[in-house]
Amino acid sequence: MKIFNILVICTGNSCRSQITEGYLKFFKKKLNLSANIYSAGVRAEGVNKKAIEIMSKDNIDISNHSSNNIDEYLEKDITHVITVCDHAHESCPIFLKKTHFTHHNFKDPSKVNGTELEIEEAFLKCRDEIKKFSEQYLKKYF
Repeated sequence: MKIFNILVICTGNSCRSQITEGYLKFFKKKLNLSANIYSAGVRAEGVNKKAIEIMSKDNIDISNHSSNNIDEYLEKDITHVITVCDHAHESCPIFLKKTHFTHHNFKDPSKVNGTELEIEEAFLKCRDEIKKFSEQYLKKYF
């Protein structure tokens, strides 16, 4: 049986890629799929506390996730790459083996300035968009 390795890439591996990794792992179990799921960034900035908080509101714990640099995965047999921001898409290294690439730019909620409520709403909106994307992605490609 072929092992699938999915790598989600964002700029800082702190928010959108962490949320996507969390949902892909959740739906992988729910759909009984076999795949390894990782996330990385063009640089590693640490996992965003607000991303951890917003995911916990949907009963998904990403507090044990680590923020990783994409260089850590260049030697792995990555079969699927998902870039979740335009900067990562433009900066993504070339994987020499056959790799399926998908790009979807999600607006970065960590860049929103405003009241606590406005920031919370931005994170919720991003989380819900990623949740829908993640489930559809796995149903489409696996």
